Amino acid sequence: MANPTSKHTRSRRDKRRANWKISLPSVTLCPECQEPKLPHRVCMSCGMYNGNKILEVVEKETA
Repeated sequence: MANPTSKHTRSRRDKRRANWKISLPSVTLCPECQEPKLPHRVCMSCGMYNGNKILEVVEKETA
């Protein structure tokens, strides 16, 4: 097995590790209510998915 003959510098090591950034999730608008939602998921504000009513959304009462 080959072994490295010299130590890699900290900057060379850190350049390799710099690509592990987290990416923001893509957000789309619901075609029914225009609220932001994650793609391929039921809209939590209106309960629609792919043009079909999936969830009955109950609104909270303010006291």
